Amino acid sequence: MNFQPRGIIQGPASYQSEIEAAEALLKDKPTWNGVTAEAVARMRLQNRFKTGLDVARYTAALMRADMAAYDADSTKYTQSLGCWHGFIAQQKLISVKKHFGTTDRRYLYLSGWMIAALRSEFGPLPDQSMHEKTSVPALIEELYTFLRQADSRELNDIFRSLDAARKEGDKVREKELIAKIDNFKTHVVPVIADIDAGFGNAEATYLLAKKMIEAGACALQIENQVSDEKQCGHQDGKVTVPHDVFLAKIRACRHAFLELGVEDGIVVTRTDSLGAGLTQQIAVSHKPGDLGDQYNSFLDCEEVTAANAKNGDVIINQNGKMMRPKRLPSNLYQFRPGTGADRCVLDCITSLQNGADLLWIETEKPHIEQIASMVDRIRKVIPNAKLAYNNSPSFNWTLNFRWQVYDAMKEAGQDVSKYNRAELMKAEYDDTPLAKEADERIRTFQADSAKRAGIFHHLITLPTYHTAALSTDNLAREYFGEQGMLGYVKNVQRAEIRQGIACVKHQNMAGSDIGDDHKEYFAGEAALKAGGAHNTMNQFG
Repeated sequence: MNFQPRGIIQGPASYQSEIEAAEALLKDKPTWNGVTAEAVARMRLQNRFKTGLDVARYTAALMRADMAAYDADSTKYTQSLGCWHGFIAQQKLISVKKHFGTTDRRYLYLSGWMIAALRSEFGPLPDQSMHEKTSVPALIEELYTFLRQADSRELNDIFRSLDAARKEGDKVREKELIAKIDNFKTHVVPVIADIDAGFGNAEATYLLAKKMIEAGACALQIENQVSDEKQCGHQDGKVTVPHDVFLAKIRACRHAFLELGVEDGIVVTRTDSLGAGLTQQIAVSHKPGDLGDQYNSFLDCEEVTAANAKNGDVIINQNGKMMRPKRLPSNLYQFRPGTGADRCVLDCITSLQNGADLLWIETEKPHIEQIASMVDRIRKVIPNAKLAYNNSPSFNWTLNFRWQVYDAMKEAGQDVSKYNRAELMKAEYDDTPLAKEADERIRTFQADSAKRAGIFHHLITLPTYHTAALSTDNLAREYFGEQGMLGYVKNVQRAEIRQGIACVKHQNMAGSDIGDDHKEYFAGEAALKAGGAHNTMNQFG
């Protein structure tokens, strides 16, 4: 099927036309007795994405349409939450559909940090590209397996309601349910998938990119760090590579998309230059002012003379002078302090001029004007430049924004004597005007930065890592304490029922009802089904 930008029914296709197509297929197959056209139509509609490439093509078209919409109207920014398991992704999208009626402009983010910390066979690892490469495409495939199952489950519930309406002779309800099937909105959304620094050279990047795309990824995020020295973007010790090395990896990702027929595939290029003070290589330069020369111009150098030359010196020509870049005992070279923003701007412009679609600037704090100061410079060269931005849990959002408000109040001449800037994290400040203003700035951060700083996509890299830890801590405290079973019932099950969390019927969520209906398709009245009168899930309605 050729999928449309929204939904998954297209052209003349409908529930009825799927049934008719199945009837035509079965008409000349007399030995296929017991196979019904409506059952075939239902199973086809429940499995409309046959391969990961179907998913990648569909979601790439979605994301391209969203990028164009954002270019026309900055209020149409997009969002995602990082998910470390398919079930987490599934529940996120089920919740989004329940609360907002649509998944429009809501994506998934696949974090290399969370794969390292949670999905490696080595056990928990730091974010240094030490986890297995294969775990990345495996998680992408898992995410979409669960999202496709969410489609199947929701459609199955509609099919059951349709059967009940027919049994009751309710034609109006029958028509409504068929329309609901025809206009069904999928849970399948774009995933921006972290390929780290490419896990090796450009060929290694290409091979991994292919696997990720085949699993369903429509957007690959790659960073300009050295593969074998890769660090988390919010830790020290980051080492960048010259632009020609990074551009080769961008092209490797693009070739992978084009080879697999995902012509709308998106490459997101991340620069870690703001916090990276080191490089592993001196760039190749052929003439003054070329890209290699620009990269080398940021190196921390000192002029070399015959008197101060040292054994083993590496010397470069800068503006006619013989200069010695500062080389550390690690054999890495050091950039001049204060050049991070300039390097970020050059990285971003260069990436967009060489095949990138979206930018990612890793910052050390969530500050709109800091981001905007760089984006303004980039947009002087490339007017429609736009970012994916990490609303990172590595930031102390409360403290950062309280500092920002405190500093703004002080600069405006307001009385800040009742606040101790060094202790603004304390709960005693929670109800103060300063804290309330900080919270409001946090609340509107995404909308404000989408308008001011060109941020098209807002993501949180590892939120579900933290939510899993928080909810487990709360349950453990109650269940193993004085509350006992009430700790689970009151704070989990009762809350699920009252909030309408579909997962309270966990057998249904795991596919029990789908399996029962399939058994009936396959064996008719002889089917041994799980959903009978004695199924305890009936207690939940």
